[in-house]
Amino acid sequence: MDKYTLLRRKGIPCIFVLIFFFIWNNLSGQSEFYYYFYRVYFRDKGENSIVNYLPEDLLSQRALNRRANAGIEVPDFRDIPVFRGYLNQITSLGYKLHCSSKWMNTALFKTQVPADLNVLLNLPFVSDVKIVKKPAGKSLFKDKLDFSMNQADYPPYDRPVTMVNGYPLHNSGFDGRGILIAVLDGGFHNADLVSSLNLLRNRHGIKKTYDFVKNNEFVFDYHNHGTAVLSVLAGKIDGIIQGTAPGADFMLFRTEDVESEFPVEEDFWVSGAEYADSAGVDIISSSLGYYVFDDPTLNYKYSDLDGNSTFISCAADIAASKGILVINSAGNERNKEWMRIIAPSDGDSVVAVGAVDGNNIISTFSSAGPSSDGGIKPDNTTMGVSVTVQTDPASVGRSSGTSFSCPVLSGMAACLMQAVPGVTNTEIINALHYSSDRFFSPDSLYGYGIPDMIKALTKLQDLHVNIPDKEYVAGPNPTTGDFEITFRQNPVYLLIEIFSLSGETIFRQEYKEYAGRVIRITALNNKEQGIYFVRLITENNTWLNKVIKLNR
Repeated sequence: MDKYTLLRRKGIPCIFVLIFFFIWNNLSGQSEFYYYFYRVYFRDKGENSIVNYLPEDLLSQRALNRRANAGIEVPDFRDIPVFRGYLNQITSLGYKLHCSSKWMNTALFKTQVPADLNVLLNLPFVSDVKIVKKPAGKSLFKDKLDFSMNQADYPPYDRPVTMVNGYPLHNSGFDGRGILIAVLDGGFHNADLVSSLNLLRNRHGIKKTYDFVKNNEFVFDYHNHGTAVLSVLAGKIDGIIQGTAPGADFMLFRTEDVESEFPVEEDFWVSGAEYADSAGVDIISSSLGYYVFDDPTLNYKYSDLDGNSTFISCAADIAASKGILVINSAGNERNKEWMRIIAPSDGDSVVAVGAVDGNNIISTFSSAGPSSDGGIKPDNTTMGVSVTVQTDPASVGRSSGTSFSCPVLSGMAACLMQAVPGVTNTEIINALHYSSDRFFSPDSLYGYGIPDMIKALTKLQDLHVNIPDKEYVAGPNPTTGDFEITFRQNPVYLLIEIFSLSGETIFRQEYKEYAGRVIRITALNNKEQGIYFVRLITENNTWLNKVIKLNR
């Protein structure tokens, strides 16, 4: 446990902890401040070659499994690290390395004083250098992630779930279990304390934390924006807050510097996305975006929002090419001068999410599409007005923004992934589009519209489930433990009971609204070898089936 967490857990107020660390850093000589950040582009990867690496040298087994499922080559050129010799040569010139990107073949270096870019540009292996952060006076964006909280009784606390017809998934046991989601944000202050995340913490569902801005593992400070997002995904207090994927696992990455706004944050985001890929995440949920900066000379133009021009959008599309489902807020700009979507929501393979209110009406702030190349954006819309969130251990409130419609959709997508094992990110995107209420007439405000999770599930099952000729099939039989029951049609109501040969009930599960056509039964895993009877009761029929359990 790091020193910050230890002091917080001992009940020491946050302000005293921060004072402690200020003194500690100064006494230990760690108070270096870097004011200039440079993104260096390399011509090649030097002596690094695909033939020098095995797939397991570069990626976790979970990441390899995700790519194999999607038929993606492993490794490819982008999986190869930036050549260390190039990094060392630039470091020897007095630059400090902050991070590098194997996907973009770049590195981020920092200095305390301005650098002579010609020195870098004259290196034979450097193709370009861009300054991505420098002193620019008082930031105009210091409160960029701030959001207001209010108390309201309408719409119902669980309207984000009911709007997309999500409860049949949850009630069928599809709550995101087994799915790994990376949340990229500006900080997760109090996420280690708020009550709606007790279940997540108690089951050790936070698998990794990292701060790519400061290069350390502590993220439970800086800002509460990520905490609010996480509560939309995983929060659970009966009758008060209902996350869209309360059973999923999470990686929490701080990639946003809330003190200023510069393109350097795109480099932090890309580092987080690459880590997420290597770790094997299934979904990246990002409630961040970029178009204007503290230095206006670095601003993007609308023409840059074509899915292929901004640094972050190119990287987001690469993440998608690795089999990751990338979901990003469309932005809150429509009632401002910019009006349009923001990067990386313009990415060709990125799911951009707009915000509607509890009555399914587009919000006044939800950024408008299309992308500048004419692509349909946003992709989908979900509830982003008066969404229940928690950032304070003592209270729950409501807030608005596409920052919250994004995790609504990210969580429900995780439930679809759990319900249809083997589904790919592209198939999920197509199903979300197809199941939406404006699929046949998409526009620049709603995109394809509000998705219906059961319609999306049916679309995905049509691709991945072999529909039996009989009313149902159960197998394997004999089994050494798990077995599946596949129905020709969705049973809607479903009661499953398992009896021993002596008539003892060893398992009983009732689903008043079962969402899928396939259900996996694990109740025999720890049972003795023998004969068991499975009774299935649906809306229209009752069946009794004999199952033989064998020892492993």
